[in-house]
Order: sequence, then structure tokens, then C-alpha cells
Amino acid sequence: MTDVLRRGRASLAFSFFAQGVTFALLVTRIPAIQDRYGISDALLPAFLAAVPILAGVGSVTTEQLVKRVRPSRLLRGSQPVVLLALLGVGSGDRLAELAVALGAFGLTVGALDSSMNMLGVSLQRAYGRSIMLGFHATFSLGGILGASLAWAGAHWHLALWVSYLPVVAVLLPATLVGSRWYVDGEGPTAPEKQAETGTGSVVFRLLLPLCLVMTFAYIGDSTVSNWSAKYLQDTLGSSEQLATVPYNVYMVTTLLGRSIGDFGVRRFGAAAVVRAGALVAALGFAVVAGAPGPWVGMMGFTLLGLGLCVLVPQTFAAAGRLFPAASDAAVARLNIFNYVGFLIGSPLVGALGDAWSYRGAMLVPMVLVLVTLVYARSFASAGDRYGGGHERPRTADVGRGSNGL
Repeated sequence: MTDVLRRGRASLAFSFFAQGVTFALLVTRIPAIQDRYGISDALLPAFLAAVPILAGVGSVTTEQLVKRVRPSRLLRGSQPVVLLALLGVGSGDRLAELAVALGAFGLTVGALDSSMNMLGVSLQRAYGRSIMLGFHATFSLGGILGASLAWAGAHWHLALWVSYLPVVAVLLPATLVGSRWYVDGEGPTAPEKQAETGTGSVVFRLLLPLCLVMTFAYIGDSTVSNWSAKYLQDTLGSSEQLATVPYNVYMVTTLLGRSIGDFGVRRFGAAAVVRAGALVAALGFAVVAGAPGPWVGMMGFTLLGLGLCVLVPQTFAAAGRLFPAASDAAVARLNIFNYVGFLIGSPLVGALGDAWSYRGAMLVPMVLVLVTLVYARSFASAGDRYGGGHERPRTADVGRGSNGL
């Protein structure tokens, strides 16, 4: 059984890594995509908003599908479609083709994100100790690699399909092979699941604090990804070259924080780690807002990576603990607020920056992240401090490997 768990953990980590590469290759080449298809600046926001909206639809659909289909099968089916959709984005030359490719990407990435985190939550429960941050660390590592590949493609003026094809050619068969070792948790019977979830409104009321934390975390994340370069250059007076650095620094510190975060959860508990992350992230936004120059601003973005990185993985893990008999449905519903935060964050900061100031706009996500402290108790449970005498049996809640379905 231990070998089954180890293979399941490694294969799922690779799935997170592959998705990190894929997502970074899409979002970092948006200017090139805009040029390829001749999308106007007025039309571009509609295309960008459509992806998270459709991803939310995909996540809602996944919540219903997991009542009949194991998450491992959904992940095995959705990840190749996401990769092929990425290739489709880079290969078309008509606006309708781009719309179809982005539509497929959005719908399936919702199922992909949900099913990956479902398997992560069930594996953490099976291990009896915190491992969720490690999965998200591999996503960050993939994002760094994807952004580096995107930089190389832009530097060498490669066509989008030339940049995307080798990546898809490597990751597609690798993820399909790795999917043989996914491990599902033992799901409850239908009556048990119905008793746990009730009418849905009761679950949502209990889940609402975690939904808010997820939204605030992604508002913070989207602020960094969409506004860090502009803020450093236009507000803090950096060079154009230096303005490209903050997001890379943010991703590196995100990887660092997630790589060591599981040890913090095992030692101090999830609630303490979430509180610390919220405080560090708020301090990062405060430093960014008050920075006298670009290098201090860079320090602020560094703190943001270290603080924000723990919130999302621990929110998924907390949902699994809160609804142990319906963790798949809870994760799928919670995942919707990933996209809600992404949709709100960038326009909110942009509107406040234009109407007020970008320094002032940075204080809004700071306040929202601090609100997380109010809900930190939602992350605490009797078993969140795994290890040190609290470790559960390693065979708990483990289902069959997906290759045995």
C-alpha cells in the first residue's frame, strides 16, 4: 500500500507540474496571441475573462460528475484536452479558431484543477500528514519553467505553435503514462454523501469562510501577475527590463514557501501557517504600496510570494477536512472561487489605480488578505498537525489506483 501511495503522489505531482508549465505558456504569451489573431485592445479583456468564466462552469460540472466518475478518470481525460487546446491556441489563424481553443481550455481546466486538488486532498488524508503544499510547489516549478520557455520563444521570435508543439509532445504522453498510478480516496456511498451534503445551502454556509479566503488569495495573486510590471515601471520608476523581474521573483519565492510549507503545517498546524502567510502577504502589499523605489518594491513582491503561497493549498486541504464524506464536491465548489478572485482582482486594481492611485490600489488586496485572519480558525482541526504523535494510519481512506478501475 505504501508503494501505491508513493506512486500516486509522484504521478499527481507531475500532473501539477505539467499544468504549471501549460498555464504559464498561455498567460505569458498573451501579447503574441493578440498579435497573431489581430485582437484589438478593446476585445482582449473579453477573451481573457471568458477563460476563468468557462473554468468556473467546468468546476461546477465536475462537482456533478464526481458523483458517478472517479476524479482520477476526470483528470486523466481533461489534462490531454488542456494540452491540445494550448496547441490549438498557437496553431490557428482565425478568431473563431482561437475562440474554440480557449473555450476548450477554459472548460477543461476547471475540471483539471478540481480533480487534481480532489486527489491531493484524498492523498493527504491517506498519508496522515500535510503534503498538499508540495503538490502546489510542483505547479510553481512548472510555472517557472513555462515562463522561461515562453521567454525563449519570444526572444528567438518563434511562432507560437513552434514554442508549444515540443512541450505538448513531451507532456501529453508523459501525463497519460503517469495517470496509470493516480490514487483515488475511498468515496462514501450515495446515501452517506447525501446525508453529508444535505441540500447544498448548509454546506455552502459552512464552506463560505474558505470560499472567501480562496477569493482573497487569488485577488492578491492576480494583482501580482497583472500589475507588478506596470507598477514597478510606471509608479516606482524602474527600467522596462527590471519591471519584468518581480513576477519571476514572486514565482521563485512561491516555490520556496510551498516547498517548506508542509513542514510548518506538521510542526505548528494549518491555522498557524495560514495566519503567518496572511500577515507576511499583507506586509508585502504594505511594502509595495509605500516603496520609495523599485528595489524596495521588489522586496515587497518577494514577501508576497512567501505569504500568499500557503493560502490556496491549505484552503483546499481544509475543505477536505471539513467535509470528509464529501470532499470531492467541497473541493469542486471551492475551486470556483479561484476563478472569482482572478476575475475580480485585476479589474479592481486597475479601476482603483485609474480613479485614485496605484499605491492606494495596493492597499485593497492588503486589507482583503488581512481578513483571512478572521477565518483562520476554519483551518484548524484536531488532526491538522500531522506527525509528532498525531500521524494517522497510512492506509486510511485509500482507494484503488486508477489503473485498477
